[in-house]
Amino acid sequence: MNSPLRTRKLAAALGVVSLATGTLVAAGPATATAADYTITPDPSYQGQEFEGWGTSLVWFANATGDYPDEIRERLAELLFGDEGLALNIARYNIGGGNAPDVTDYLRAGGAVEGWWQAPEGTTREDTDWWQADNPDHWNEDADATQRWWVERIKDDIDHWEAFSNSPPWFQTVSGYVSGGFNATDEQLRPDRVDDFAAYLVGAVDRLEAAHGIEFATIDPFNEPNTNYWSTRLGPDGEPVGGRQEGAHIGPQAQQDVIRALAARLAQQGTGTDAVISAMDETNPTTFARNWESYPAEVRALVEQLNVHTYGTGGRTTVRDIAKGEDKPLWMSEVEGDWGNGQDFESMAPGLGLAERITSDLRELEPTAWVFWQPVEDYDNMKPGGESELGGNWGSIQLPFDCAAGDTLESCPIYTNQKFNTARNFTHYIKPGDRLIGTSDTGSVAALSGDGDAATVVHTNQSAQERTVTLDLSKFKKTARDATVTPVVTSTDGALVTGDAVGVRDGRAVLTVPAESVTTFLIDGVSGVAKDAALVQPGHTYQLTGVQSGRALTVADDGTGAVISTAVAGDRDQIWTLSPYAKSNDNRQQYTLGTRTGNQRLAVRDGAAVLEKDRGRPDEAARWILSTTGDGTYTLVNAATGRLLEVGGQATHEGAPVTVWTPNSGANQRWTITDLKR
Repeated sequence: MNSPLRTRKLAAALGVVSLATGTLVAAGPATATAADYTITPDPSYQGQEFEGWGTSLVWFANATGDYPDEIRERLAELLFGDEGLALNIARYNIGGGNAPDVTDYLRAGGAVEGWWQAPEGTTREDTDWWQADNPDHWNEDADATQRWWVERIKDDIDHWEAFSNSPPWFQTVSGYVSGGFNATDEQLRPDRVDDFAAYLVGAVDRLEAAHGIEFATIDPFNEPNTNYWSTRLGPDGEPVGGRQEGAHIGPQAQQDVIRALAARLAQQGTGTDAVISAMDETNPTTFARNWESYPAEVRALVEQLNVHTYGTGGRTTVRDIAKGEDKPLWMSEVEGDWGNGQDFESMAPGLGLAERITSDLRELEPTAWVFWQPVEDYDNMKPGGESELGGNWGSIQLPFDCAAGDTLESCPIYTNQKFNTARNFTHYIKPGDRLIGTSDTGSVAALSGDGDAATVVHTNQSAQERTVTLDLSKFKKTARDATVTPVVTSTDGALVTGDAVGVRDGRAVLTVPAESVTTFLIDGVSGVAKDAALVQPGHTYQLTGVQSGRALTVADDGTGAVISTAVAGDRDQIWTLSPYAKSNDNRQQYTLGTRTGNQRLAVRDGAAVLEKDRGRPDEAARWILSTTGDGTYTLVNAATGRLLEVGGQATHEGAPVTVWTPNSGANQRWTITDLKR
């Protein structure tokens, strides 16, 4: 383990006042025959405009907002400065706050001050005093530490979002903001739902007026349908268990909150133009379960979908939910350890974070990627500390108990390799860019906002150097002087820029170090090659179920579809795909038609049916193709959001093809083979 002095020196070296220098392994051209890994960026599959990279401000902002200037200014540069993480999205936490007579028992930074002003003498037993329309019940000066950060970074932020971990104590069932006495009991009092909505909107109104900012979204929840949040009382009746604000709010209660929040936002006199985002669930699977319980009228009130990826299964489920709803999707929170104990030199944490970002971007297709908090409490992470979260949480660490007289020497800031590998993404995939398809799971790619350059970020997890071929054949134009410049982070250095490599015959070959993250900056490419997209004018296709291995086939009665053994030339297995509008958007819609009979596949009354093609299709007869680049696709119905699937995961001959809600099942994925007519 590093000595404090050595670690401080390392932190300064990684503090990005200037880029580190180092040796890039084989930065120049290599022979094509040496290539052992090929990456093919695909601009024919483009995401929505990327909004950027962000962070929640809690808890680090609460902990550090009153630190000496040189410390908090250094932190601000590391997080939001151009040479730091260059974040442009911030999520403000609206604190709930325990009663005035409750001794603080939450983790360092976790006790975010609430916006209420309790009458003198109020105790935890007094829960019915607060009135949203009484100005005396609001503390206009609340939360000074987090609000220092709001004021400091407001010129760097493109999108402000507010969120809540817990309602104030007087709106909870347990009377504490750390959760119920039973972690799965409803924590929001049913008779305080409207008050909770008023509290959220009131805090946002006051923030906007005080700081001259505008919130775009409000998410009233944080991992609500979980068993994470509970309060335990000690023998003296004081809370000793539950170390952060949190509240279990199940799907039905979530619906009540969303309705109440929408009503409050619509009231005359509300200053904010923010809309509702939801529901910041802990993982995609739980998000989907909550969302599917919402009726259509509640879903319509939610303008943006937010999900965390502390669990990684079901990412494509939420991706397809967002496409079916035609709403933006954020990966709105994640962090992790990725390593064995606090370590500021090992690449393991950096590689772990890079893999998570890559997989999230590829499988979720979000328009934003947001850290939980890139700044963690050094003392909580160090050996012998509490280390509840793991030694490498946070890309930046410093003590959360620094005093007014401290300096950067006495309260040092440390950065680990997560800080460095994150910048391989945040510096080069910019707001306004569009994520595009890639042919491999270890890379993510983006097209520049003006369309004349591209970026690929590749993670080499292996212990050997790797020769990489970038196949640029799917771009329409490759300039004669097109180049690829590698920017490498490894144990040899952070963001080390190598020599530009020329593109020859649509390819560039470079070698990257073992255990590294490399950003390939591709200059001189634009457009989409004529044959790049899966769907080509006049072509016909065969669709084969991934789970069943059988082909999509017109049913014998001609009214629907089934699966059957693939037979070359079987006209009932030949399909057309016709774009509804010309674009390279990954939410492009298509009509799926039969080769003969002039029919198309649609969803009517909840069933997949073949109907007469009568010209311009309505949404029920349009389908969105989604893929992770692995050669398989889901088909999302534009009207219902349901996916084409083989019902019951059947594999037998003649099994009916139906539609169902997205679930990432193999029975909902199809390979689409171009029959070239």
